[in-house]
Amino acid sequence: MNILVIGSGGREHALCWKIQQSLKVKKIFCAPGNGGIAGLAECVNIKADDIVGLLNFARDKKIDLTVVGPEVPLVLGVVDAFEKAGVKIFGPSKAAAQLEGSKVFSKDFMRRHHVPTAAYRSFDTYEAALAGLKKFTLPVVVKADGLAAGKGVIICNTLPEATDALKTIMQDRAFKDAGLRVVVEEFLVGEEASILAVADGKDFILLDSSQDHKRIFDNDEGPNTGGMGAYSPAPVVTAALWDEIGRLVIKPVIDGMAQEGAPFKGILYAGIMVTAQGPKVLEFNTRFGDPETQAVLPRLKTDIIDVMLAAVEGRLREVTLEWDPRACVCVVIAAGGYPGDYASGKEIRGLDAVSAPAFVFHAGTKKDGEKILTSGGRVLGVTALGMGVAEAIGKVYAAVEKVSFEGAQYRRDIGKKALNR
Repeated sequence: MNILVIGSGGREHALCWKIQQSLKVKKIFCAPGNGGIAGLAECVNIKADDIVGLLNFARDKKIDLTVVGPEVPLVLGVVDAFEKAGVKIFGPSKAAAQLEGSKVFSKDFMRRHHVPTAAYRSFDTYEAALAGLKKFTLPVVVKADGLAAGKGVIICNTLPEATDALKTIMQDRAFKDAGLRVVVEEFLVGEEASILAVADGKDFILLDSSQDHKRIFDNDEGPNTGGMGAYSPAPVVTAALWDEIGRLVIKPVIDGMAQEGAPFKGILYAGIMVTAQGPKVLEFNTRFGDPETQAVLPRLKTDIIDVMLAAVEGRLREVTLEWDPRACVCVVIAAGGYPGDYASGKEIRGLDAVSAPAFVFHAGTKKDGEKILTSGGRVLGVTALGMGVAEAIGKVYAAVEKVSFEGAQYRRDIGKKALNR
Protein backbone atom coordinates (compact mmCIF):
# COMPACT_ATOMS: atom_id res chain seq x y z
CA MET A 1 0.00 0.00 0.00
CA ASN A 2 1.01 3.61 -0.61
CA ILE A 3 0.32 5.78 2.43
CA LEU A 4 0.11 9.57 2.69
CA VAL A 5 0.52 11.19 6.12
CA ILE A 6 -0.53 14.83 6.41
CA GLY A 7 1.42 17.03 8.84
CA SER A 8 4.90 18.02 9.96
CA GLY A 9 5.25 17.49 13.72
CA GLY A 10 6.32 14.94 16.29
CA ARG A 11 2.95 13.21 16.09
CA GLU A 12 3.37 12.73 12.34
CA HIS A 13 6.93 11.41 12.79
CA ALA A 14 5.58 8.85 15.28
CA LEU A 15 2.78 7.93 12.87
CA CYS A 16 5.22 7.43 9.98
CA TRP A 17 7.50 5.39 12.25
CA LYS A 18 4.60 3.14 13.28
CA ILE A 19 3.12 2.85 9.79
CA GLN A 20 6.52 1.82 8.42
CA GLN A 21 6.39 -1.27 10.66
CA SER A 22 3.36 -2.63 8.78
CA LEU A 23 4.07 -5.40 6.28
CA LYS A 24 1.19 -4.02 4.18
CA VAL A 25 3.01 -0.76 3.45
CA LYS A 26 5.11 -0.26 0.31
CA LYS A 27 5.83 3.48 0.46
CA ILE A 28 5.04 6.41 2.78
CA PHE A 29 4.70 10.01 1.68
CA CYS A 30 4.41 12.88 4.14
CA ALA A 31 3.13 16.37 3.37
CA PRO A 32 5.00 18.48 4.24
CA GLY A 33 7.04 16.39 6.73
CA ASN A 34 10.16 17.51 8.62
CA GLY A 35 13.87 16.78 9.00
CA GLY A 36 13.31 13.53 10.87
CA ILE A 37 10.40 12.24 8.84
CA ALA A 38 12.61 12.53 5.73
CA GLY A 39 14.44 9.41 6.94
CA LEU A 40 11.23 7.32 6.84
CA ALA A 41 9.06 8.84 4.14
CA GLU A 42 9.28 10.91 0.97
CA CYS A 43 8.50 14.45 2.10
CA VAL A 44 6.25 16.38 -0.28
CA ASN A 45 6.16 20.17 -0.41
CA ILE A 46 2.40 20.52 0.09
CA LYS A 47 1.05 22.38 3.10
CA ALA A 48 -1.28 20.53 5.47
CA ASP A 49 -4.13 22.97 4.74
CA ASP A 50 -3.83 22.75 0.92
CA ILE A 51 -6.74 20.38 0.46
CA VAL A 52 -6.85 20.59 -3.34
CA GLY A 53 -3.10 19.99 -3.58
CA LEU A 54 -3.25 17.04 -1.18
CA LEU A 55 -6.14 15.42 -3.04
CA ASN A 56 -4.47 15.86 -6.43
CA PHE A 57 -1.28 14.31 -5.05
CA ALA A 58 -3.20 11.37 -3.56
CA ARG A 59 -4.82 10.69 -6.92
CA ASP A 60 -1.59 11.07 -8.91
CA LYS A 61 0.38 8.73 -6.63
CA LYS A 62 -2.49 6.23 -6.25
CA ILE A 63 -2.47 6.61 -2.46
CA ASP A 64 -4.33 3.72 -0.80
CA LEU A 65 -4.83 5.42 2.57
CA THR A 66 -4.32 8.99 3.80
CA VAL A 67 -3.78 9.64 7.51
CA VAL A 68 -4.48 13.15 8.82
CA GLY A 69 -2.24 14.30 11.67
CA PRO A 70 -3.14 17.91 12.59
CA GLU A 71 -6.48 19.50 13.36
CA VAL A 72 -6.55 22.36 10.83
CA PRO A 73 -7.14 20.27 7.66
CA LEU A 74 -9.81 18.27 9.50
CA VAL A 75 -11.69 21.42 10.48
CA LEU A 76 -11.32 22.69 6.90
CA GLY A 77 -12.96 19.52 5.53
CA VAL A 78 -10.12 17.47 4.05
CA VAL A 79 -11.93 14.21 4.86
CA ASP A 80 -15.10 15.36 3.10
CA ALA A 81 -13.11 16.27 -0.03
CA PHE A 82 -11.26 12.93 -0.13
CA GLU A 83 -14.38 10.86 0.54
CA LYS A 84 -16.30 12.72 -2.17
CA ALA A 85 -13.49 11.76 -4.57
CA GLY A 86 -13.56 8.14 -3.41
CA VAL A 87 -10.09 8.28 -1.84
CA LYS A 88 -9.71 6.46 1.51
CA ILE A 89 -8.79 8.74 4.41
CA PHE A 90 -8.56 8.24 8.19
CA GLY A 91 -10.14 11.08 10.16
CA PRO A 92 -13.46 12.74 11.01
CA SER A 93 -15.60 14.84 8.69
CA LYS A 94 -15.73 18.64 8.92
CA ALA A 95 -18.99 18.40 10.87
CA ALA A 96 -17.55 15.88 13.35
CA ALA A 97 -14.30 17.87 13.71
CA GLN A 98 -16.32 20.71 15.26
CA LEU A 99 -15.81 18.86 18.54
CA GLU A 100 -12.28 20.29 18.42
CA GLY A 101 -12.79 23.25 16.10
CA SER A 102 -15.27 25.02 18.36
CA LYS A 103 -15.20 24.96 22.17
CA VAL A 104 -18.75 26.36 22.17
CA PHE A 105 -20.03 23.57 19.91
CA SER A 106 -18.22 20.97 22.02
CA LYS A 107 -19.58 22.24 25.35
CA ASP A 108 -23.12 22.58 23.98
CA PHE A 109 -22.89 19.07 22.50
CA MET A 110 -21.80 17.66 25.87
CA ARG A 111 -24.72 19.40 27.54
CA ARG A 112 -27.15 17.92 25.00
CA HIS A 113 -25.79 14.39 25.44
CA HIS A 114 -25.16 14.48 29.19
CA VAL A 115 -21.38 14.07 28.97
CA PRO A 116 -19.79 15.09 32.30
CA THR A 117 -17.82 18.35 32.00
CA ALA A 118 -17.17 21.62 33.83
CA ALA A 119 -20.02 24.12 34.28
CA TYR A 120 -19.65 26.87 31.67
CA ARG A 121 -21.08 29.81 29.79
CA SER A 122 -20.17 31.03 26.31
CA PHE A 123 -20.01 34.64 25.14
CA ASP A 124 -19.94 36.44 21.79
CA THR A 125 -18.79 39.84 23.04
CA TYR A 126 -16.16 41.14 25.44
CA GLU A 127 -18.76 43.13 27.39
CA ALA A 128 -21.05 40.13 27.88
CA ALA A 129 -18.14 37.95 28.95
CA LEU A 130 -16.96 40.60 31.42
CA ALA A 131 -20.42 40.76 32.98
CA GLY A 132 -20.71 36.96 32.99
CA LEU A 133 -17.49 36.56 35.00
CA LYS A 134 -19.32 37.78 38.11
CA LYS A 135 -21.43 34.61 38.13
CA PHE A 136 -18.39 32.36 38.53
CA THR A 137 -16.44 31.38 41.62
CA LEU A 138 -12.70 31.90 41.16
CA PRO A 139 -10.51 30.41 39.83
CA VAL A 140 -11.99 30.15 36.32
CA VAL A 141 -10.76 28.94 32.96
CA VAL A 142 -11.07 31.20 29.91
CA LYS A 143 -10.91 29.47 26.51
CA ALA A 144 -10.81 30.84 22.98
CA ASP A 145 -13.57 29.17 20.96
CA GLY A 146 -11.52 28.20 17.91
CA LEU A 147 -8.22 26.52 17.16
CA ALA A 148 -5.26 28.08 18.98
CA ALA A 149 -2.52 25.43 18.73
CA GLY A 150 -3.11 24.29 22.31
CA LYS A 151 -2.44 27.76 23.73
CA GLY A 152 -5.90 29.32 23.85
CA VAL A 153 -6.67 28.17 27.42
CA ILE A 154 -5.92 30.54 30.30
CA ILE A 155 -6.35 29.60 33.97
CA CYS A 156 -7.24 32.68 36.01
CA ASN A 157 -6.97 32.83 39.81
CA THR A 158 -8.17 36.42 40.23
CA LEU A 159 -10.75 38.70 38.62
CA PRO A 160 -8.03 40.97 37.11
CA GLU A 161 -6.39 37.89 35.56
CA ALA A 162 -9.70 36.78 34.08
CA THR A 163 -10.37 40.29 32.76
CA ASP A 164 -6.92 40.37 31.16
CA ALA A 165 -7.52 36.94 29.61
CA LEU A 166 -10.75 38.12 28.01
CA LYS A 167 -9.01 41.25 26.71
CA THR A 168 -6.11 39.21 25.31
CA ILE A 169 -8.45 36.81 23.50
CA MET A 170 -11.37 39.00 22.43
CA GLN A 171 -9.92 42.51 22.05
CA ASP A 172 -6.21 42.03 21.35
CA ARG A 173 -7.01 38.97 19.20
CA ALA A 174 -3.93 37.07 20.37
CA PHE A 175 -5.41 33.96 18.76
CA LYS A 176 -6.96 35.81 15.80
CA ASP A 177 -10.45 34.63 14.81
CA ALA A 178 -10.27 31.79 17.36
CA GLY A 179 -11.15 34.50 19.89
CA LEU A 180 -14.37 35.75 18.30
CA ARG A 181 -16.17 33.77 21.02
CA VAL A 182 -15.04 32.51 24.40
CA VAL A 183 -16.02 29.87 26.90
CA VAL A 184 -15.68 30.65 30.61
CA GLU A 185 -15.86 27.57 32.80
CA GLU A 186 -15.33 26.39 36.34
CA PHE A 187 -11.84 25.28 37.31
CA LEU A 188 -11.76 21.53 37.86
CA VAL A 189 -9.55 20.05 40.58
CA GLY A 190 -7.95 16.64 40.06
CA GLU A 191 -5.41 14.81 37.93
CA GLU A 192 -5.49 14.84 34.15
CA ALA A 193 -5.48 11.87 31.80
CA SER A 194 -5.64 11.52 28.03
CA ILE A 195 -7.88 8.89 26.47
CA LEU A 196 -7.73 8.22 22.74
CA ALA A 197 -10.45 6.20 21.05
CA VAL A 198 -10.56 4.89 17.48
CA ALA A 199 -14.08 5.11 16.03
CA ASP A 200 -15.74 3.93 12.82
CA GLY A 201 -18.98 5.93 13.05
CA LYS A 202 -20.81 3.45 15.27
CA ASP A 203 -18.26 1.41 17.27
CA PHE A 204 -15.06 2.38 19.07
CA ILE A 205 -12.02 0.87 20.77
CA LEU A 206 -9.89 2.61 23.38
CA LEU A 207 -6.13 3.02 23.08
CA ASP A 208 -4.15 2.65 26.29
CA SER A 209 -4.11 5.66 28.63
CA SER A 210 -1.54 8.45 28.78
CA GLN A 211 -0.94 11.71 30.61
CA ASP A 212 0.16 14.98 28.99
CA HIS A 213 2.07 17.85 30.66
CA LYS A 214 0.74 21.15 29.28
CA ARG A 215 2.60 23.78 31.32
CA ILE A 216 6.04 24.91 30.17
CA PHE A 217 7.84 24.56 33.53
CA ASP A 218 8.29 21.83 36.16
CA ASN A 219 5.55 21.31 38.75
CA ASP A 220 2.93 22.45 36.22
CA GLU A 221 3.98 26.10 36.38
CA GLY A 222 4.03 28.75 33.67
CA PRO A 223 1.84 29.19 30.58
CA ASN A 224 0.16 26.41 28.64
CA THR A 225 1.92 24.90 25.64
CA GLY A 226 1.05 22.34 23.00
CA GLY A 227 2.45 19.73 25.42
CA MET A 228 5.89 19.29 27.00
CA GLY A 229 5.85 15.53 27.49
CA ALA A 230 3.71 12.48 28.12
CA TYR A 231 3.82 8.96 29.48
CA SER A 232 1.78 5.80 29.01
CA PRO A 233 0.06 4.08 30.71
CA ALA A 234 -1.25 6.57 33.28
CA PRO A 235 -1.82 4.85 36.65
CA VAL A 236 -4.49 7.41 37.57
CA VAL A 237 -6.70 5.58 35.03
CA THR A 238 -7.68 2.44 36.91
CA ALA A 239 -9.58 -0.41 35.25
CA ALA A 240 -12.82 0.85 36.79
CA LEU A 241 -12.20 4.43 35.64
CA TRP A 242 -11.28 3.14 32.17
CA ASP A 243 -14.69 1.47 31.85
CA GLU A 244 -16.42 4.55 33.25
CA ILE A 245 -14.80 6.87 30.69
CA GLY A 246 -15.82 4.55 27.87
CA ARG A 247 -19.40 4.39 29.13
CA LEU A 248 -19.96 8.00 30.27
CA VAL A 249 -17.80 9.91 27.78
CA ILE A 250 -16.79 8.10 24.60
CA LYS A 251 -19.98 6.13 23.88
CA PRO A 252 -22.36 9.11 24.32
CA VAL A 253 -20.18 11.14 21.92
CA ILE A 254 -20.04 8.45 19.22
CA ASP A 255 -23.78 7.78 19.57
CA GLY A 256 -24.60 11.50 19.76
CA MET A 257 -22.63 12.44 16.65
CA ALA A 258 -24.37 9.66 14.71
CA GLN A 259 -27.77 10.89 15.95
CA GLU A 260 -26.93 14.42 14.84
CA GLY A 261 -26.00 13.30 11.32
CA ALA A 262 -22.20 13.52 11.67
CA PRO A 263 -20.94 9.98 12.36
CA PHE A 264 -17.50 10.15 13.97
CA LYS A 265 -14.69 8.24 12.23
CA GLY A 266 -11.04 8.49 13.20
CA ILE A 267 -9.47 9.43 16.54
CA LEU A 268 -11.52 10.96 19.35
CA TYR A 269 -9.20 12.33 22.03
CA ALA A 270 -10.79 13.07 25.40
CA GLY A 271 -8.80 15.22 27.80
CA ILE A 272 -10.12 14.03 31.16
CA MET A 273 -9.88 15.53 34.65
CA VAL A 274 -10.22 12.82 37.27
CA THR A 275 -12.16 14.65 39.98
CA ALA A 276 -13.61 13.58 43.32
CA GLN A 277 -16.98 13.44 41.51
CA GLY A 278 -15.65 11.21 38.73
CA PRO A 279 -14.19 11.83 35.25
CA LYS A 280 -15.04 15.13 33.57
CA VAL A 281 -14.11 16.25 30.06
CA LEU A 282 -11.70 19.18 29.77
CA GLU A 283 -11.70 19.17 25.98
CA PHE A 284 -12.04 17.01 22.91
CA ASN A 285 -9.55 16.73 20.07
CA THR A 286 -10.43 14.96 16.86
CA ARG A 287 -6.98 13.56 16.01
CA PHE A 288 -4.01 11.89 17.66
CA GLY A 289 -2.62 13.95 20.55
CA ASP A 290 0.83 15.46 20.45
CA PRO A 291 2.91 14.37 22.43
CA GLU A 292 0.60 11.55 23.65
CA THR A 293 1.03 9.76 20.31
CA GLN A 294 4.78 9.54 20.90
CA ALA A 295 4.14 7.78 24.24
CA VAL A 296 1.26 5.52 23.15
CA LEU A 297 2.21 4.24 19.68
CA PRO A 298 5.57 2.71 20.72
CA ARG A 299 3.52 0.43 23.03
CA LEU A 300 1.01 -0.65 20.35
CA LYS A 301 1.88 -4.10 18.99
CA THR A 302 -1.12 -4.39 16.63
CA ASP A 303 -0.58 -3.32 13.01
CA ILE A 304 -1.78 0.30 12.93
CA ILE A 305 -2.80 0.03 9.28
CA ASP A 306 -5.22 -2.78 10.17
CA VAL A 307 -6.74 -0.55 12.85
CA MET A 308 -7.10 2.48 10.59
CA LEU A 309 -8.55 0.54 7.66
CA ALA A 310 -11.09 -1.13 9.95
CA ALA A 311 -12.18 2.33 11.16
CA VAL A 312 -12.46 3.73 7.63
CA GLU A 313 -14.39 0.66 6.44
CA GLY A 314 -16.75 0.48 9.44
CA ARG A 315 -15.57 -2.85 10.85
CA LEU A 316 -13.78 -2.00 14.09
CA ARG A 317 -15.60 -4.84 15.82
CA GLU A 318 -13.12 -7.16 14.11
CA VAL A 319 -10.11 -5.51 15.80
CA THR A 320 -8.44 -6.43 19.10
CA LEU A 321 -5.50 -4.35 20.28
CA GLU A 322 -2.33 -5.86 21.74
CA TRP A 323 0.01 -3.80 23.94
CA ASP A 324 3.67 -3.92 24.96
CA PRO A 325 3.63 -4.21 28.78
CA ARG A 326 6.48 -1.72 29.08
CA ALA A 327 5.88 1.92 29.98
CA CYS A 328 6.82 4.71 27.58
CA VAL A 329 7.86 8.28 28.40
CA CYS A 330 8.28 11.18 25.95
CA VAL A 331 10.11 14.39 26.89
CA VAL A 332 9.71 17.38 24.57
CA ILE A 333 12.76 19.56 23.99
CA ALA A 334 11.58 23.05 23.03
CA ALA A 335 13.22 26.18 21.71
CA GLY A 336 14.23 28.86 24.20
CA GLY A 337 11.39 31.34 24.68
CA TYR A 338 8.63 28.89 23.70
CA PRO A 339 5.59 29.19 24.02
CA GLY A 340 6.39 32.87 23.37
CA ASP A 341 8.80 34.16 20.74
CA TYR A 342 11.70 31.87 19.90
CA ALA A 343 14.58 31.65 17.44
CA SER A 344 14.91 29.03 14.69
CA GLY A 345 17.83 27.75 12.64
CA LYS A 346 19.86 26.35 15.55
CA GLU A 347 21.93 23.26 14.74
CA ILE A 348 20.90 20.14 16.68
CA ARG A 349 23.73 17.91 17.89
CA GLY A 350 23.82 14.41 19.38
CA LEU A 351 20.88 12.85 17.53
CA ASP A 352 23.04 9.92 16.38
CA ALA A 353 24.02 9.19 19.99
CA VAL A 354 20.49 8.11 20.93
CA SER A 355 19.78 4.39 20.50
CA ALA A 356 17.06 1.86 21.39
CA PRO A 357 15.11 1.54 23.63
CA ALA A 358 15.22 5.35 23.28
CA PHE A 359 14.47 7.17 20.04
CA VAL A 360 13.85 10.72 18.86
CA PHE A 361 10.74 11.98 17.09
CA HIS A 362 11.30 15.27 15.25
CA ALA A 363 8.70 18.02 15.64
CA GLY A 364 10.07 21.42 14.60
CA THR A 365 13.14 20.49 12.52
CA LYS A 366 14.39 20.88 8.96
CA LYS A 367 17.29 19.41 6.98
CA ASP A 368 20.03 21.70 5.78
CA GLY A 369 22.47 19.57 3.85
CA GLU A 370 23.89 17.13 6.39
CA LYS A 371 22.71 19.23 9.33
CA ILE A 372 19.39 19.15 11.20
CA LEU A 373 18.23 22.61 12.31
CA THR A 374 15.45 23.80 14.62
CA SER A 375 12.37 25.20 12.86
CA GLY A 376 9.64 25.34 15.49
CA GLY A 377 8.73 25.87 19.12
CA ARG A 378 8.57 22.22 20.10
CA VAL A 379 11.66 20.79 18.42
CA LEU A 380 12.08 17.14 19.47
CA GLY A 381 10.26 14.42 21.40
CA VAL A 382 12.83 12.15 23.02
CA THR A 383 11.10 8.87 23.89
CA ALA A 384 12.05 5.68 25.73
CA LEU A 385 10.50 2.38 26.81
CA GLY A 386 11.20 0.72 30.16
CA MET A 387 9.86 -1.95 32.50
CA GLY A 388 7.77 0.45 34.56
CA VAL A 389 7.61 4.24 34.47
CA ALA A 390 10.68 4.70 36.71
CA GLU A 391 12.93 2.78 34.31
CA ALA A 392 11.47 4.57 31.28
CA ILE A 393 12.09 7.94 32.97
CA GLY A 394 15.70 7.02 33.64
CA LYS A 395 16.28 5.92 30.04
CA VAL A 396 14.56 8.92 28.47
CA TYR A 397 16.45 11.53 30.48
CA ALA A 398 19.75 9.75 29.80
CA ALA A 399 18.89 10.13 26.09
CA VAL A 400 17.77 13.77 26.49
CA GLU A 401 21.19 14.65 27.88
CA LYS A 402 22.85 13.44 24.66
CA VAL A 403 20.96 15.92 22.48
CA SER A 404 21.62 19.65 22.44
CA PHE A 405 21.04 22.90 20.60
CA GLU A 406 21.38 26.55 21.60
CA GLY A 407 18.57 27.65 23.94
CA ALA A 408 17.08 24.16 24.41
CA GLN A 409 14.62 23.82 27.30
CA TYR A 410 12.68 20.86 28.68
CA ARG A 411 10.84 19.78 31.79
CA ARG A 412 12.64 17.52 34.23
CA ASP A 413 9.57 16.05 35.92
CA ILE A 414 7.76 14.19 33.12
CA GLY A 415 6.24 11.04 34.66
CA LYS A 416 6.69 12.21 38.24
CA LYS A 417 2.96 11.94 38.97
CA ALA A 418 3.07 8.26 38.00
CA LEU A 419 5.92 7.68 40.45
CA ASN A 420 3.94 9.42 43.20
CA ARG A 421 1.24 6.81 42.72
